[in-house]
Amino acid sequence: MDPFYIALAFVIVGILMLVAEMATPGSFIIVPGTVVLVLGLLWMIVPEWTLQWWSIFVAVIVLIPMIIAAIKLYQMLAPPAPPETTVASSLIGRKGIVISEIVPNTITGKVRIENNETWSATAPMKIAVGVRVKVVESRGVHIVVAELDK
Repeated sequence: MDPFYIALAFVIVGILMLVAEMATPGSFIIVPGTVVLVLGLLWMIVPEWTLQWWSIFVAVIVLIPMIIAAIKLYQMLAPPAPPETTVASSLIGRKGIVISEIVPNTITGKVRIENNETWSATAPMKIAVGVRVKVVESRGVHIVVAELDK
């Protein structure tokens, strides 16, 4: 088989892999796609190097920096972030509004905190819907609130 067609096939496959990576980012196809593309282009420039035993070393030389570059690229595009889960103890001192009546000694009441999360709540006294409250304590998976106006 003509080395030019082998090189052309590598270039086409490499381009298709890069297009697939653009269509589904994060699937890490960019690394092998780049290696295949570089090998194909190299073989098009110097056809007598096509499928030589040492081509694997060229692939590794291209592969290692591509892995590092891809990792850095993905870290830049989506930097690590802390978990977005809120724990009840971090709500102490925050304000909210009652969206379901709060009854003492039950956790059937609901409060929407300023970050738009809804929490089960209790209070020492009954609090009606629409009243602004402040979180004063956390107990497991629910909060204890007090009216702001009082």
